[in-house]
Amino acid sequence: MTSPPTRRERLRRWNERFLVEERSLSTAARRRLYATSAVLIVVGLAAFSTLLINVLTQTGFERLDVPVDAWFDGFRSPDTTAAMIVLAIIFGPVALPIIVLLVVTIWAFTAKHVWRPLLLAVGMLTGVALALVIAPIVQHPRPPVADMLFGADHTFSFPSGHVLGASDFFLLLAFLLASRIQRTWFTVLAVTVAIVMIVTQAAGRIYLGYHYLSDVTASIALSMVIVGLVIAVDTRRTVKAPGEKVEATPIVAA
Repeated sequence: MTSPPTRRERLRRWNERFLVEERSLSTAARRRLYATSAVLIVVGLAAFSTLLINVLTQTGFERLDVPVDAWFDGFRSPDTTAAMIVLAIIFGPVALPIIVLLVVTIWAFTAKHVWRPLLLAVGMLTGVALALVIAPIVQHPRPPVADMLFGADHTFSFPSGHVLGASDFFLLLAFLLASRIQRTWFTVLAVTVAIVMIVTQAAGRIYLGYHYLSDVTASIALSMVIVGLVIAVDTRRTVKAPGEKVEATPIVAA
């Protein structure tokens, strides 16, 4: 008589059926993914560290903040302001979590595996946590309240939560979709859309008078690190070269 499966065996079976999403790639392709991950992490950390030092010492790149802010002020118009406010609401602390929750929930229910929706959710939560922790430590002041076009905000501005959220959302989605579809045209399209949306949101935060250039670029740098880590974790867990088997470790033991 066969003994009933143990708790660990049940977890492993559930893990293999619903969580693990194995995919076969060549060894060279796997190396390229790891290389991409390493580049994003190293460049992101270097850029963020440089910006942080500049902001704390008020030197270097930080000196561009006020001139760039004044330059954006010259483009203000009622129509542009309305469009930027809409973007600020969509990627704000209320609407964006709802959007992410809907995307993750629908994706998890319609996909065969929940691995990619889980990565998106964890990546987004990591960005939120970093923004909440770093801002009060750095205490970088925002532009003058008189320049703000959508109500006063007296919190600290480094990094920009709006830009970090938008960057994480679009870059993570681009990777998690393009890495499975594996079509050059789709990868180019996804990355292009991500870059356009990120730049637009970054410009919008400066335009509306809530952030300086150093704030939004720091957010993009942090997002690069988060996306690089997600690529590394995803590659380690799901990618197998011909003849290899991905180890399906239960999620509670991972």
